[in-house]
Amino acid sequence: MIFKEAGQNNFPTMIFIHGGGLSDWSLIPIVDEFQKKFHVITPIIDGHGEAAAETFTSIPDSAAKLIHFIDTQCNGKVFAIAGLSIGAQIVTEVLSQRNDITQYGIIESALVYPITGIINFTVPSYQIFYGLIRQRWFSKLQAKSLCVPNNMLEIYYNDSMKISKQSLINITLSNGTYHLKESISSTKAKVLIIVGEKEISVMQKSAKRLHKEISGSELYIAPGMRHGEISLKYPQKYMELLEELFKL
Repeated sequence: MIFKEAGQNNFPTMIFIHGGGLSDWSLIPIVDEFQKKFHVITPIIDGHGEAAAETFTSIPDSAAKLIHFIDTQCNGKVFAIAGLSIGAQIVTEVLSQRNDITQYGIIESALVYPITGIINFTVPSYQIFYGLIRQRWFSKLQAKSLCVPNNMLEIYYNDSMKISKQSLINITLSNGTYHLKESISSTKAKVLIIVGEKEISVMQKSAKRLHKEISGSELYIAPGMRHGEISLKYPQKYMELLEELFKL
């Protein structure tokens, strides 16, 4: 896992974790704005972008690396940790393991219900279809499903060429088999849960479960939006939600 930094070190620290198939470039508009007031950290998850050479293993492994970074580089606590999709699952895992690691948590589109049959389906299908990710037309379709902005399509395609088959398999399996831990209810963080109104039912169900399990959490259903759309395509609205949470 690679950790990128922006803003002054003496500012409160915020951590933003990108979604699966993306990288820190997907957070550029958010980092550009928040670095004026915060010390912003954008981890690059193993298997992605500049960290593609390191095989992704699991969400708990990623959470452990993030916790180690916070302990060694941020004195064990930060102002906020935010994540999208698998990044949000990593945030959820961190909050489950350490209830006092952050003042605020932002969980956007985190799947917390395992998908039936994903283990039997994933490995065989990727043996057949892995080569498609190197096709530009397929990459364009994938980017659209991930709500990647048009001005980031080329960098998305270039990064998709780097991801290994094993990382892709591990990402899909870890994402689709993730279990929410009971310990999430012990977090001391003020948590904002975000889900798009047009996301699939299991994502809506996941958001509602997180809202139920985390006392005092806020649930925001983004009107008319799909998976990850609010932070990726409407970063200004996303940042307004965070500023409201922080009472800035």
